[in-house]
Amino acid sequence: MSRPIRRTRVVRALADEQGDVPGWVLITLMTAGLVIVVWGLAGPALSSIFESAIARVTGF
Repeated sequence: MSRPIRRTRVVRALADEQGDVPGWVLITLMTAGLVIVVWGLAGPALSSIFESAIARVTGF
């Protein structure tokens, strides 16, 4: 296979690529869901750690 033919196939394949929009939407929604779940579970603990750290810094 010659080089120009191979390059033409690559260019044609890239031009035909429309992207996987539903896949990216699903990934985005799943990531947002994971962030919400983790934030809900770890939020109170992180908040108390932050408040105690600020109290130590401002206590001086």
